[in-house]
Amino acid sequence: MTFVPFHLEQWQSEYELTVDYNLADSGVDPVSVKEMLAGSGSLERLQELALHYPPVNGSPLVRDLIAGLYKGADRDNVLVTVGAAEANSVVLSTLLEPGDEVVVMEPGYRQLWGITQNLGCQVLPYHLDIHNNWNLNFDELEKVVTSRTKLIGVTNPNNPTGKILTEAEIDRIVKIAAKHGTWIMADEVYRGTERLTEVETPSFYGRYDRLVATNSLSKAYGLSGLRIGWIIGPKQTVASAWRRHEYLAISVGSADMFFAELALAEPMRSWLIGRTRRVIREGYARLDAWIQRHKSLVSIVPPESTALGFLRYHLDLSSSAVAETIRQRANVLVAPGDYFGVDHHLRITHGLKPEFMQDGLNRIGTVLEELGRKHRVSAAD
Repeated sequence: MTFVPFHLEQWQSEYELTVDYNLADSGVDPVSVKEMLAGSGSLERLQELALHYPPVNGSPLVRDLIAGLYKGADRDNVLVTVGAAEANSVVLSTLLEPGDEVVVMEPGYRQLWGITQNLGCQVLPYHLDIHNNWNLNFDELEKVVTSRTKLIGVTNPNNPTGKILTEAEIDRIVKIAAKHGTWIMADEVYRGTERLTEVETPSFYGRYDRLVATNSLSKAYGLSGLRIGWIIGPKQTVASAWRRHEYLAISVGSADMFFAELALAEPMRSWLIGRTRRVIREGYARLDAWIQRHKSLVSIVPPESTALGFLRYHLDLSSSAVAETIRQRANVLVAPGDYFGVDHHLRITHGLKPEFMQDGLNRIGTVLEELGRKHRVSAAD
């Protein structure tokens, strides 16, 4: 079987440390240890922490704190993993077998798209509509999901578009899955990154018995370096995922678990999410001002969440070619849209320090203007 590489992560891991400006990442400027410990009275506890294995499935306190974020859940519904990356991988290896049919949301973070093919599954897309403000095409979803479909993959809020599904849309997806007895895997790592509201995006969890949700501390909490993620789902499914977690990672680190206990407890959790939303809102204002200065070359459907701008550029070039040209000429890394299943787009992170972000955007603008003199097409194309 031919191995399908993770093109986006390969692009980032090969070049993110070689450029002056990395705008291809997907989170906000990270929180420091100093900020985490300030006023918490936890420095002495950290200094005395024994660097031994923590509980393999997550400390009881962390699992209790996570379960408390979901109606009707308790700690046995939760497995703590090495980031959402491991969570997603373990869920898929638990639920799928070679030959199963899976449908995935596009544009999307293509971890699920690649893993399922590497497991020997057949993968079919369904789409957020590029011509309708990235709204989900339910007519397509209802056609593509059949009795053969083993799992529907959903990312909500969406990476890279920042689109948020409404309660009614979530319930409609669940209804489609229930009609065929299909599993749902909901990647919810961007819950808490809302740009336009203080209301947290509703979870899929608890709406259906064949449903697993994943999340992490990376995006809404600004703590990607901790590598703390989780699975929440039916207890038997979580127990089966735990058996696979033991093969894959055994456990997260004890220091990671320590900081997870701090991050998930109040008032720290609310402070972290409030900080992330502030960074996202201020960053998007800067990105939007830059887009307006280059509106003959780029446009955007304003994201409802995330620190991501998924820009459409009006050049007759592939997104991987444009991103490579930006890397070479401007020493800036951005994420090509074709790595998310949609060409003629670039994903640019705006949740970074203002001066850093502005300098990177200015360099991108210079390259796009140069390319526009040779390859410009109509904004309507």
